[in-house]
Amino acid sequence: MYLDWPNMARYDAQNKEVNLEKNNDRVVFMGNSITEGWSHHMPEMFDNQTYINRGIGGQTTPQMLLRFRQDVIALEPKLVVILAGTNDIAGNTPLKDLETVAGHLFSMAELASENDIKVILCSVIPAAEYPWRKGKNPHIKIPQLNQMIRNYCDKNDHYFLDYFSAMTDGDNGLIESYGYDGVHPDDDGYRVMSELVEKAIDELLDR
Repeated sequence: MYLDWPNMARYDAQNKEVNLEKNNDRVVFMGNSITEGWSHHMPEMFDNQTYINRGIGGQTTPQMLLRFRQDVIALEPKLVVILAGTNDIAGNTPLKDLETVAGHLFSMAELASENDIKVILCSVIPAAEYPWRKGKNPHIKIPQLNQMIRNYCDKNDHYFLDYFSAMTDGDNGLIESYGYDGVHPDDDGYRVMSELVEKAIDELLDR
């Protein structure tokens, strides 16, 4: 039996290395393999002090919500970037409905707000199909979830970062040159995402 279901221990060592006395503009990136993979494609972006990557491959929103306090709030960032939901749609953990997935995202945003952390909620990036788990209709469900996220951001004055519109092929799939399997970004995809998120971060932190 795997007792550490949310993988709380994954970033224990890295969390201890964060110097809370420096880098007052800390930004934590919370997510799944799309966030985790960012550090592999663009290692220069994440120094574990200013930009802190806390993505874990395969994770769903309930797992992230459970580790949100230790992997985000305890690091005392100015801002958190939350990108999640595609693994929920893929069924990595049982999918009840999209409203429940959205609720987990909103709970993370509310935890951040209660701790004076600014929030960027990201749209899920496009996917026409999951190669490893077909028949989940991400081309339909991802836009539905993204609309819920957008509506929540509009109502609660959070920043909605729309990766989807910048990366879709027009049929709710990922532009082929932006990924390597139709789901995960490649170097070109991450360059698009980096440009968008840097602009959002600068705007929110008034740099």
